[in-house]
Amino acid sequence: MTTTTTTNGPLAGLRILDMATVVAAPLASTLCADMGADVVKLELPDGSDPLRGLAPVKDGIPLYWKVANRGKRGISLDVRKPAGRDLFLRLLPEFDVLVENFRAGTLERWGLDTATLRQANPRLIVLRLTGFGQTGPYAARAGFARVFEAMSGFTNLAGEIDGPPLHMNYPTGDVVAGLFGAFAIATAAAERRLSPDAPGRDIDLSATEALFRLLEPLAVEYEQLGQVRKRAGNRATYTAPSNMYATRDGEWVSMVASSNPIFRRLCAAIGRPELADDPRFGTNPARVANLDALDAVIVAWFGEHSYDAVAAALEAQEIPFSKIFTIEDIVRDPHFQARAAIVRLPDPELGSVPAPCAVPRFSGHTPAVPRTGPAVGEHNEEVYGGLGLTPRDLAALRGMGAI
Repeated sequence: MTTTTTTNGPLAGLRILDMATVVAAPLASTLCADMGADVVKLELPDGSDPLRGLAPVKDGIPLYWKVANRGKRGISLDVRKPAGRDLFLRLLPEFDVLVENFRAGTLERWGLDTATLRQANPRLIVLRLTGFGQTGPYAARAGFARVFEAMSGFTNLAGEIDGPPLHMNYPTGDVVAGLFGAFAIATAAAERRLSPDAPGRDIDLSATEALFRLLEPLAVEYEQLGQVRKRAGNRATYTAPSNMYATRDGEWVSMVASSNPIFRRLCAAIGRPELADDPRFGTNPARVANLDALDAVIVAWFGEHSYDAVAAALEAQEIPFSKIFTIEDIVRDPHFQARAAIVRLPDPELGSVPAPCAVPRFSGHTPAVPRTGPAVGEHNEEVYGGLGLTPRDLAALRGMGAI
């Protein structure tokens, strides 16, 4: 496979300037880079992006940064300085998309309001990813993934019935927003290709709204049924059986057998075929109404058998299930290996590092393997040289602290 900084692919030719920090908005541009976009990562000259200090870090080497900003060229620039702002405006005509994630009003305070950006590049697409959007009483609030998760209603659904709400040990709110960000960029790019004269677009993406968008039935459930969906542990309360079960030898297994045909096969797998004709369990609504009785049977069966026996019985009846994988399981799993779901990114410090493959896969296109995220200002000469700046110009800008 070819190793490169930019790749061919469905988004080849799309040029993105990513001035965002931490996880959410940078992930949006990284996903576009995976699909062939040419992405330039802009960061402050002092390398103070918090992602460079976010775990995992090894001996001062920012591992998260390396995989999260893969496939990008890197430049340093302080747009808050007059010389930096001027250089930034010179850069904008070279790009189709600008990605930023500062609190609403921040770019305006730096003299980079929408009118100024449009004057530099009238057709510029600007993705503005914030916690709460560009308008509304919370627009200027600071936010992090867990805040978005809490406010959207997402966290309220996670945890044991009688326990506290639980956050996942991962910034889910950020990565969901990043997915919506990539979708937004691709949508704007599609419009541009279908309508070459389309104007520049400002994309107002709220991370909180992105999470709430995924919780589709909650509002109608509340209005029409007066129900507030709450925590239910690992059990689903909208379909059954769908839960996590422990085997005799201590493995945890997630299993879903909620359609009527699959439930009938599950009854055969656990040696209780008569349950399929029990009126308490004949339909999904009936099974949901009798969850305790149904799960008691299934829990007992799992607890009586080893994982290997459970897996064999469920596989024989084509029941959807999986044991709970750790990253160690993923690395060793033959299916992940067969699909090359983990790729190795070339890295100048570590040789190479593992990372998830590009998703999704397009027929007729094999993505090039990108290199890891760039060092601070690694491509300054290349990118700024393309604007006609000489080494003397760059040295002067460094002296001002602009790059």
